[in-house]
Amino acid sequence: MAGDRENRIREKAHQIWEKEGRPHGHDKRHWDEAERELDTDGSPAVPGGAPKARGRAKATPAAPAAKTSAVTKTAARPKAPPRARKS
Repeated sequence: MAGDRENRIREKAHQIWEKEGRPHGHDKRHWDEAERELDTDGSPAVPGGAPKARGRAKATPAAPAAKTSAVTKTAARPKAPPRARKS
C-alpha cells in the first residue's frame, strides 16, 4: 500500500513540475506539494482511516506593529544632487 501512495505522489509531483515549466532543482518542493495535495484531497491517508480535514487553516493573529517614534516618521533623506547630462 505504501508503494501505491508513493507512486501517486510521484505522478502528482511530475504534474506540478510540468505545470511550472519543468524547472530544475525544485524536486523536493514539488514532492512536498504533491504530498500535501494528496493528503488534503479527502481520501483516507491510511486504508480504513478517517479522511483528513479539508479547508483553509485558521490564520494566526498578526503581531502588533512596532511603535515608531516621531523622529523616525518625520526624518527625511537628503535629496541627491541632479546628475549632469551628457551632450
